Amino acid sequence: MQPTGHRLRDVEHHPLLAENDSYDSASSSSSEADAVDRVWFIRDSCGMVCAVMTWLLVVYADFVVTFVMLLPSKDFWYSVVNGVVFNCLAVLALSSHLRTMLTDPGAVPKGNATKEYMEGLQLKPGEVIYKCPKCCCIKPERAHHCSICKRCIRKMDHHCPWVNNCVGEKNQRFFVLFTMYIALASVHALVLCGLQFISCVRGQWTECSDFSPPITVILLVFLCLEGLLFFTFTAVMFGTQIHSICNDETEIERLKSEKPTWERRLRWEGMKSVFGGPPSLLWMNPFVGFRFRRLQAWPKKGGSEFSV
Repeated sequence: MQPTGHRLRDVEHHPLLAENDSYDSASSSSSEADAVDRVWFIRDSCGMVCAVMTWLLVVYADFVVTFVMLLPSKDFWYSVVNGVVFNCLAVLALSSHLRTMLTDPGAVPKGNATKEYMEGLQLKPGEVIYKCPKCCCIKPERAHHCSICKRCIRKMDHHCPWVNNCVGEKNQRFFVLFTMYIALASVHALVLCGLQFISCVRGQWTECSDFSPPITVILLVFLCLEGLLFFTFTAVMFGTQIHSICNDETEIERLKSEKPTWERRLRWEGMKSVFGGPPSLLWMNPFVGFRFRRLQAWPKKGGSEFSV
């Protein structure tokens, strides 16, 4: 754009705003500021189904562990200790899942690619800025457009249907915690299943469960399969996320082999940036920074997100 003294680079050569666009920068800025008090949620049918399935599978695992294995046990402290540990892991995992799903991953405000906005950026002559032709926004460095969220996301790693959200700059921490707690709960469930099978075989399936032997076997086998699948998936995701954080490189940047134009953080600096502050037990707490937000519908032109 010659009048503003800098260049707008747009891959699809779209104008800043079409003549028939009715974008109001003042109303948009107030809406974006108001969005801070609202909960982010993506209306994607596949993502919502996957999120509900995740919760149901965790609840199923908790049911089998509690009512099939622990309550019928004659060892009181064995039941209490394992019940408390498993349920704590389940609560932390589901809380991390909610925080990942309902946290804005770092969405760039829509429709801010206006002449007024660019003039306010005070860019140097000849400086190149990038505009997303899909959501009509000025694209920050390392931001990518998500076709499901229909927004540009800062430091977008990937879109995960199991949390019905993108994993980006603002919610990566909760996604890492979710994968970690699910992996730990899966290992715990597998160990309990192994001990339960041994106990049932030794007792000839007479007093090992309040359910009949065939039902008990079916429930335990399904839980073992679920635990193996969940552990494999979440352990791999946890490892790749930690690797990405330590290398200061998102999964999209790695797959696209993008050359870093930013100054990469050292490993611990990257961890501090994602988890916040120096290493402490607060890193493991998905409730840090949580506050109740108001429930209100958020109609947004051309978007798939709304507030609940």
